[in-house]
Amino acid sequence: MAKKSVPSPAQFAFTFDAPQPATLPAALAGMDARVARTVGEILKDDDRDRRVIAAEMTVLLDEEVTKLMLDAYASPARDGHNISFARMLALIAVSNRFDLLDRELREIGAAVLVGEEIHAAQVGHLRSEISKLTAQLKQIERMAPTITRNRRA
Repeated sequence: MAKKSVPSPAQFAFTFDAPQPATLPAALAGMDARVARTVGEILKDDDRDRRVIAAEMTVLLDEEVTKLMLDAYASPARDGHNISFARMLALIAVSNRFDLLDRELREIGAAVLVGEEIHAAQVGHLRSEISKLTAQLKQIERMAPTITRNRRA
């Protein structure tokens, strides 16, 4: 079996630019062909035989995926053979090409975090919440009087 290729550092490029939702007319026109090109890119960049990739997808999905199916999915000209979302996810999973899933999801205003990356997002969220609460505390502290009470001896 051929060894799985090591992804280049550019493959994992991530941007913190907020993606914009697709809202304009025809914003997603041609998406089937684009997805087919993405499938082709995944298959071309993977050193493994397409039969091996198909077999791994078959195991994940518990339904048969063949090399011929992958070939058809990778052809923008074969618009009658579009890959299903489930099979696209299986292909992403077996190829570890989350960067390409991220690229496609950014077209609709979403982004991908993989595995433990969710903790980085949570850290950012918590820092933002702490900042808001700190600002709120400072505002209340400016309004709060000093509490003094007469003591009886």
